[in-house]
Amino acid sequence: MSKLDNSSNQNISQNHKRRHKTIKSKPFKVWFLIPLIVFFGLVVILYMRLGKPTNIVTNTALERPVPAFELPLLADITRIITNDDLPDTPFLINVWGSWCPTCVIEHPFLMQLEERGVNIIGVNYKDEIGNALSYLNRGGDPFSMSIQDSLGQFALDLGITGAPETFVVDGDGIIRQHILGEINEANWQQRVKPCLTMLNEANKNNDSPDPSQLEKVCK
Repeated sequence: MSKLDNSSNQNISQNHKRRHKTIKSKPFKVWFLIPLIVFFGLVVILYMRLGKPTNIVTNTALERPVPAFELPLLADITRIITNDDLPDTPFLINVWGSWCPTCVIEHPFLMQLEERGVNIIGVNYKDEIGNALSYLNRGGDPFSMSIQDSLGQFALDLGITGAPETFVVDGDGIIRQHILGEINEANWQQRVKPCLTMLNEANKNNDSPDPSQLEKVCK
């Protein structure tokens, strides 16, 4: 065989290998594009949902009685607490947990409120009894009593989205205000205290607060 024939055969073989490599590389390019296609598909779907109502609805007990419950007292789980054990004067319900970082931040201010004479009912949310009691032993107990809501159903009935959250309840057991997140000096002075003060005054006078004023102050 001549050198020319050998050269031709080598060129044909090299061209065949290049074509073979090109063919094998195509699936790789297709797989590379799939994440981009999925991403742009999600962008289109989200864009089409803009401005449309969501199907996820958070129920809240605002302007309704405190939901019915039968739960153990944290300090003595043999004792069952119900709505009948709640105060007949305005008070706060605070949902908390020893596992909750924001609850730890909020806790010293709750201790201050307890020293000021504010009646706070605690709802220990999805917590271990030992952890919850240790938490109160370390930081102090600002609650007149704490209910253990280990399954979290009562807190869900209240309409919480997380912890901590606080509810202002009037003397008739109606929830008048719902505070998301921690209570601090700022929102206490601006929101919670004015609402609680109005409810306390109405309770002392055996009267109901003016609905328009109530909506304005306890918004």
